[in-house]
Amino acid sequence: MTVDLLDPATTALLVIDMQNAFCHPDGTLGISGVDVEPAQQIIPPLHSLIESCNAAGVSVLWTLQEHFATDHSRARKRLASHTSKRKQVSALAGTWDAAIVDELAPLASDPALVIRKHRFGAFYCTRLEKVLDMMGVEALLITGATTNACVETSIREAYLRDYDVVAVTDCIAGVREEWVPTAHAVWGQYFCELSTSEEVANWLDSSSRPGAVALGHLLLQVTDLDLAERFYLGILGLTVKKREKFRDGRPLIVTNEGLGLTDGGPGERGPVEHIAFRARDIGAMAERARAEGATIIRGPEPSSYGQSLYLGDPDGNQVELFGAPESAP
Repeated sequence: MTVDLLDPATTALLVIDMQNAFCHPDGTLGISGVDVEPAQQIIPPLHSLIESCNAAGVSVLWTLQEHFATDHSRARKRLASHTSKRKQVSALAGTWDAAIVDELAPLASDPALVIRKHRFGAFYCTRLEKVLDMMGVEALLITGATTNACVETSIREAYLRDYDVVAVTDCIAGVREEWVPTAHAVWGQYFCELSTSEEVANWLDSSSRPGAVALGHLLLQVTDLDLAERFYLGILGLTVKKREKFRDGRPLIVTNEGLGLTDGGPGERGPVEHIAFRARDIGAMAERARAEGATIIRGPEPSSYGQSLYLGDPDGNQVELFGAPESAP
């Protein structure tokens, strides 16, 4: 599943224009003869997806389309705009038409995460890009209404800004069902990956379980530290992050690239002093290790990485797990 390649810590859910104007039978599209049933149908899976994101710590951002009764910019157009093809101007600022539908409104409680826009694109003349940058977001799960207008424009804008983009297809609705297959085909070819809310929820669930996430660093125990330093720093070009000493007095060189070098010391475990993995929930990992009868060398304990737990693998190699101390005793 493609979404498995993403990191929830740098992913956000973007909910586009789930407003009465576009989703309610009494909204602008509804009274203009557009079938809004597809928009009604995506509300339950979208609600569930938002709750899954909240539970997993994935930020949820919203866009609100807002129009003005008098729009001099649009009035300059000689050709008819899309708004002139409806019975009224949709989503006038401050009206019921512009409000998020009742089923989802309670979930959009943080005004800092609500992006107001005046054209199709979520990025066009809005603060969205800066907000995402400040939050460290690299990937977007895109949902909302409508398929061929605001959603597609926002997908294209996100892709052109080099975000990883996933369109959650069962949480996106359009005004013409016959247009949807073509939209999906074009998106999948050029702009994003297609997924479902169930697939995303399963990914979030698996990603939130305690476990090792990625190799953090490798510490080599060398016979001649000077020669090793010349090789790894002088020849390979690694750079020094810090120099310090272990508790037993051994010197330690830590590189910015994740490699550590130290002299052989007591015990002479071999060339690999220890392997370290970034992990989720160090406390839960310690509980799991105890339950499984694994060797706990020490920890959980405070470390320069937050919290560290040292385990022994079946061959006696030392494995460090480090990360946030969510439930550490």
